[in-house]
Amino acid sequence: MPITSDEFRNTLCHFASGVTIVTVKGGDDIHGLTVSAFASISPEPPLIAVVIDRQHSAYRLIERPGAVFAVNILRQDQAALSDRFAWVKEENRFLEGDWTTAQTGAPILADAAAWLDCTLHSSSAAGTHNVYIGEVQATQVPQSDAAPLVYWNRGYHRLQSHDDD
Repeated sequence: MPITSDEFRNTLCHFASGVTIVTVKGGDDIHGLTVSAFASISPEPPLIAVVIDRQHSAYRLIERPGAVFAVNILRQDQAALSDRFAWVKEENRFLEGDWTTAQTGAPILADAAAWLDCTLHSSSAAGTHNVYIGEVQATQVPQSDAAPLVYWNRGYHRLQSHDDD
């Protein structure tokens, strides 16, 4: 018998991950959401994956013909922006942050640790979510020495370097 969703969440909270804001442009509309379900897939062609809940507003946008998206990798000092895109419902989430656009027109966080601007390569349903494979059209690393924002055990944490003994 499969485990419960609570058991699943309680186990996976022990996996540390980086934090991103995925921005979606569908037609003239934009939306963004905080996502930790992000992965590199292939260097040739350059492909990445993000996972979005089908109940989320971003799902309706990314499903539009010609939709594009960007993955903005957050710095450790951008936790408030991560929370804004995770929890703010009524306000325009893009009122905070230094937003611009890159090649596809998807919103890019200019001062992120790094960003990837993508066209949709493919997608597939997976339980309550969809997995989106993006083909990277442009990328930049504005803050190459910035430590990443890390999420573990239901909270943000800082990386700590270990000196060689």
